[in-house]
This record gives sequence, structure tokens and C-alpha cells, in this order.
Amino acid sequence: MTALAAFAERSTVPEHPTSDAGFAVYVHWPFCLAKCPYCDFNSHVRLQQPDQARYIAAFRREIAHRAQLAPGRTVSSIFFGGGTPSLMEGRTVGAILDAIGEHWAVAPDVEVSLEANPTSVEAGRFRDFRSAGVNRVSLGVQALNDTDLKALGRMHSTQEALDAVAIARKYFERYSFDLIYARSVGQTPALWRAELELAISHAAEHLSLYQLTIEPDTAFERLFKAGKLAIPDHEAGAVLYEITQEITARHGLPVYEISNHARPGAECRHNLVYWRYGEYAGIGPGAHGRLVTTEGRMAQSTEKRPETWLARVEAEGHALVEDERLNAEAQGDEYLLMGLRLVEGIDPVKFRALSGRKLDSSRVDSLIGEGLLTHKPGGKLACTPDGALVLDALVADLAA
Repeated sequence: MTALAAFAERSTVPEHPTSDAGFAVYVHWPFCLAKCPYCDFNSHVRLQQPDQARYIAAFRREIAHRAQLAPGRTVSSIFFGGGTPSLMEGRTVGAILDAIGEHWAVAPDVEVSLEANPTSVEAGRFRDFRSAGVNRVSLGVQALNDTDLKALGRMHSTQEALDAVAIARKYFERYSFDLIYARSVGQTPALWRAELELAISHAAEHLSLYQLTIEPDTAFERLFKAGKLAIPDHEAGAVLYEITQEITARHGLPVYEISNHARPGAECRHNLVYWRYGEYAGIGPGAHGRLVTTEGRMAQSTEKRPETWLARVEAEGHALVEDERLNAEAQGDEYLLMGLRLVEGIDPVKFRALSGRKLDSSRVDSLIGEGLLTHKPGGKLACTPDGALVLDALVADLAA
């Protein structure tokens, strides 16, 4: 593409209130070695290895399709999620990154993240990912306790998890890993404190720390309904949440989003695009996206089943099953739901531009009086720690 053509494309990018949040590409690799009982993500176990060359061709076609819908963008972040993207070959990752670069400009400091499970972490594989262009990895550790790892359906041990973190540290300056807490009634505050201290001793700049939730249509939901699975109640979970905030802040990894903690400047840029309500293209089976086109802000999702997705892309050039224009009310609701997850909060001016209405000042004042909302610099509104514990209800109140 010539410089003149690139400028012409950029000049046609539709204006929207959250254009400063950036433009991201999400790539979904849907295959796993096993299905975790708590997981509701679009992941699939296959006895035969997928034909990665065939998937490369399909990813390339779907990337080209999204670039036609959203030309002229500069990609600030790329994220390989799943599933288990670390089961991909390095050449597959490299080919997808090449395709993205062929259709969009890519920022010089682009963040390229890839999720990995400790069971699929090998030095050679990480070396290949680094050579392909990945510069950040996120490891699905989930627990540093062998008994709980087994209960969570994980296929690795604590030692294997820590070994995987060490390999990540060798090849990547930026890495993160996940832990799940409030995962069993036996997880006492003292045990969680010790586990979190251990995790922080191995962390570099970022941790994702999630409370276990029972998701619909999962094995854990069936066990929970049958009375065969017990998890901490709301009060016990709140205690563990408060411990999480206290320990991470003390170690210089303060919360910046309800479940994410980072040293200042090391926040996951990709997820910030989501939470700040920027644009992102969703590529691959079951991927979701939000693109601003000449038709408006579009909510997109693709066919979930990998084989059906593959056949549709090969036949039609894409596998979108949802491509719906969001009205002003829906945009405002999504902006609240995403933005109030962030400690930095939301901009009422952007909310008005998206939704076409102001936030109800009396309702805002009431929530501030209850200690659930607070003012932030620059006129922003954010949840307090107490508000974060009841975020869904708070968003519903503001959106009403």
C-alpha cells in the first residue's frame, strides 16, 4: 500500500467517542488438551491435531474480511486467546501476525500477547513464539496447591506451573499469570495469604486474580446444583477479595481492574482497549468483536464450532453469525459495564456522547453518598472498593 493510499484509508475512519482507546485484534484458538470443569469459554478437545496450515489460510481470510469492514486502523494490541493458544505452532502465530500487518498498520510498540497453559510450555515453543513476534505471555496457573489444581481439573502440578513461569521469564520481559481464589471452602484467609505471597515472589509486573464463579453449562454448575460442590459464600469471598487488594498493593501491584493487578505502566494494553470501549476485531471460532463502521458500532461474533467455522470461512470468506448495530442505549450500557471495572472509572462526557443522555445526577449523588461511587481526576466517576463488590447492581442502577 502506498503512503497516499494509507492516508486516504485513515481519513475515512469513522469518528467515535472512544477512538482514543485504541484498536485491537483478538485471535481465538479453540483447542485444549482437556476441558476444565469451571470453564465456559469456547474450547474444544480433539483426538486428532487440527490442520494448522488450513487454519492459517482461514485466519488470513477472516482478517482480510474484518479489514474491509474497518480499514485504516492502527493496531495497538494483538491477543491470542482460547482455548490453549500455546498449542499452536510458532509458524502459525507468525503467519497470523504477518496477515494482520498486511491489512492494517501496526504500532511500533504493539503489545502481542499469547495465553499459555503450563502443560504446553516448553523452552523451544516459547523461543518460537518470541521469534514469531509475541512479546508478552499470560500463563493459566490457577492455583499453587496440588490438591486444588486437581479439583480444578488442571493437568499440571504446582512445580510445573512455577517451572513454566521461569521459562516465561527467560524469554519475555512481560509476562503474567492467573490464579483463582474463593475456589473451595477449605481455602482459609491464611492459606490464600501464603499462596498470594508465593505468587508475587514469582511475578514480574502483572497478575490476574479471579474469584471462582459457577458458570452456566459447565461441569461445576452440574456438581453445584447436585450439592456435590461447595464454594465460599459471599461474605467469605469478600474477605479473600480484601486480602487480595491489601497484599498486592503492598507489593506494588495495585488493582487497576476488578480482577487485574499491575505495576504502574504494566497494565495489559489489550484488555484496556475492551474496558475503555475501544474497537477490536474478533478472529477465529467463537470470537467476539466491536467495530465502528459506516453503519455504526457493530457487535460481532463468529460461529463457535471450529469445523463449522472453518468450512464457512473457506466458503464465504468469514464466519460471522452476529453483526448487529448497537443503538445508543446499548452502547451506553456497555460503556458503563466495561468502564466501571477499571479503577480509573468512566468519563460521563463519553457516556453522554455514546448514549445520547446524561447520567442521572441525583442517582450519581446517591451512590456517592452510599460509598459506592467516587469522583476521579478529570471529571471521571469510578467504583469504590465497596462498589466493586456489587458492580452489576451498581451498573443497573446507573443505566436505569
